[in-house]
Amino acid sequence: MNDYDDIINLPHHVSKTHPHMTITERAAQFSPFAALTGHGDAIRETARLTEDQIFLDEDMLVRLDEKLTELARLVETGDQPEAAVTYFEADERKKGGAYRTKTGRVKQVDPAERKVIFTDRTELEIEDIFDIEIALE
Repeated sequence: MNDYDDIINLPHHVSKTHPHMTITERAAQFSPFAALTGHGDAIRETARLTEDQIFLDEDMLVRLDEKLTELARLVETGDQPEAAVTYFEADERKKGGAYRTKTGRVKQVDPAERKVIFTDRTELEIEDIFDIEIALE
């Protein structure tokens, strides 16, 4: 006689109070869990690369000032010139940031506020601008 001979041929038990669990639900009970909540996010954030901001030398500053002056002159004549402005965007979470290029029509160059304002209301700080390409029409 074996240990389970008395129950081996009994019908499978079906609970009257608990609904039947699907195979997927049953398997989920045994799936791994994240013991360190947020640890994976912290690792990805640390691995994310940022760039250092490049500070312009005197010659580059003079060229950028000339482009800003030309852009302001075009805006003052009533034109809304198309321009591609490359600027530095500081990272909110860590040191450094990334260089981005905003392309669009320029509505205003505001020397008092030190901003370039596009027709879509995007505002870029002049001190963050790295380069400007004005489209010739």
